[in-house]
Amino acid sequence: MTSNPLNPSNGDDTPKDPLTEMLQNLMGGKGMENFDPAELAKAAGLPNDPNLLAQMFSQVQAMMSAPSEGPVNWQLAHDNARRVAASGSDPSVTSQQSREVDEALRLAELWLDPVTDLPATGLIGRAWSRAEWVEATLGTWKRLTEPVANSIANALSSAMTEQMPEEMKSMMGGASSMLQNMGGAIFGMQLGQAIGALSADVVSSTDIGVPLADLEMALLPANVAAFGEGLSLPENDIRLFLAVREAAHARLFVQVPWLRGHLLGAIEAYARGIHIDTSRIEELARDLDPSNPEGIQEALSQGVFMPQRTPAQDQALEKLETALALVEGWVDELTASATEKLLPSAGALRETVRRRRATGGPAEHAFASLVGLELRPRRLRDAATLWATLKEERGIEGRDAIWHHPDLLPTAEDLDDPKGFSGRRKLAEASDSEVDDALQKLLSGGFDSAPEAEEGTEPGVGDGTAETAKDDGGRPDAQGKDGQEGQEGQPKG
Repeated sequence: MTSNPLNPSNGDDTPKDPLTEMLQNLMGGKGMENFDPAELAKAAGLPNDPNLLAQMFSQVQAMMSAPSEGPVNWQLAHDNARRVAASGSDPSVTSQQSREVDEALRLAELWLDPVTDLPATGLIGRAWSRAEWVEATLGTWKRLTEPVANSIANALSSAMTEQMPEEMKSMMGGASSMLQNMGGAIFGMQLGQAIGALSADVVSSTDIGVPLADLEMALLPANVAAFGEGLSLPENDIRLFLAVREAAHARLFVQVPWLRGHLLGAIEAYARGIHIDTSRIEELARDLDPSNPEGIQEALSQGVFMPQRTPAQDQALEKLETALALVEGWVDELTASATEKLLPSAGALRETVRRRRATGGPAEHAFASLVGLELRPRRLRDAATLWATLKEERGIEGRDAIWHHPDLLPTAEDLDDPKGFSGRRKLAEASDSEVDDALQKLLSGGFDSAPEAEEGTEPGVGDGTAETAKDDGGRPDAQGKDGQEGQEGQPKG
């Protein structure tokens, strides 16, 4: 193989490099003469810095030539996420910013104490740069996206292999491992791009409603400042409001131990059932022209790599969205209760956060198109109304008791009719209580049952069944021994 496999030979009689010919076939046979890696990277949404692109393609080349532990190169995803996070303004956190964040989170914990029955976490507040957020959350991102990543990587590899002519398969020889890893390289680069872009949007460790960093409570000062641009509100008010939201998230995930696993497990279960439509990938590959980056961008924006959902997954997604809405609604309600009398700007900030969470930013949409999953609480307002209603009916302790067990969580039906939740729950609890009482009565012998006759003992003799065997007219039962004798003693005819 030549040292630069992306450049084909100019001579008609000289055989082309196998990888070049394979890429030509993959790209619809339109040739690679006009192929520009920078333009292709631009179409894929990657940075257009020549030096950065050179490093990325160099790493991809090294990855393809080396054995991989799996179908996705997570090191490539990590490195690309770090590069994207650092491509903008990502200054190191100063000592003053660390002190301001720590004080805001400590005060937030004090403000939350009167409005929730869940105790404080005792966690130390952190101030993170975007790069630190990437490092702290990448492990969870891997856990959430690995099932989808494996499906996409395998689908891309299969599509490329199936389109390769038979004679070229033998020419590729030892390069089969490279083909197997090519799909993983593409996904790793795109995932790193999405995570790196998200690092510029999130303001805290739990900003997307999922605990990406376990047992952490943190704000990103640079992103908090960017969030406040154009709001014409005091910077300290914005920091305190976001700190209360972060502390409420942390308190919920720490004091309700099953909740983190419940959410992450639901996402994993959803992701494992996803399949990739390889025919769409093959159709894209036949029609793509490497010299037309706008066409590539348009094709990718149509979601060709987006996983396909099944009806079962639609149901799983509804349950997941309900759980996310319940978390965000509870945090929204607590934050409003804790700040309404202490921050004059609390109402405006609450509405701003609600709209931001409901619509999502460009980076969040890019991530959703990549893995086929939107981590947005579509029913945040309905959930907040439900929690407020429960507080009125049951008080703070009764409202927060809902988090004691996943079986107690409200459903999508309860979000449709928040005021009817308590009535439906009372009916369900009454039904369960009746079943429990009946079972206890049965176990304690409270139900009467006729004992079976012992072998060799005549029914009705000494067992009290003779009297009960007769009907109201005193006539013996035909099933008893006495009944048989009475029948025999009667004259025929």
